[in-house]
Amino acid sequence: MLIGIDPILNADILFILRAMGHGDEIVIADGSFPAQTVAKRLVRMEAANLQHMLKAVLSVMPVDESEPDPVIGMEVIGEPDTIVPAHTLIQKELDALNGEKVSLKRVERFAFYERTKEAFAVIATGETLFYGNVIIRKGTVNLGNN
Repeated sequence: MLIGIDPILNADILFILRAMGHGDEIVIADGSFPAQTVAKRLVRMEAANLQHMLKAVLSVMPVDESEPDPVIGMEVIGEPDTIVPAHTLIQKELDALNGEKVSLKRVERFAFYERTKEAFAVIATGETLFYGNVIIRKGTVNLGNN
């Protein structure tokens, strides 16, 4: 166990988050997502849900605020303007971040899959909410050494 780090962030996830560079993306996927098919690197966390995993990842990884749309979700098929509970949950966790306001942008399902193929890694959760998938682009940390 580590002090101040959510235990859901196991060694594999912490390694991935630390290995990622500025601009790299990580996907937190629901239980229905084709993670094995699209992932370059895959960590399976079926006992975790989206909210817990997202909150834990955001507690240690900065979101890239230097470019637009650093957080991407999946649109409802055939209803791109519909907001589902998973979208609300993701936005709630984004609203809890310190710093600039970050909004969830949604993209069409197959565009989401294609973007996921380029992501650094995918964390496959057991989330049962429909559209419980999110892509997060890693930012930088200013340690005051400039």
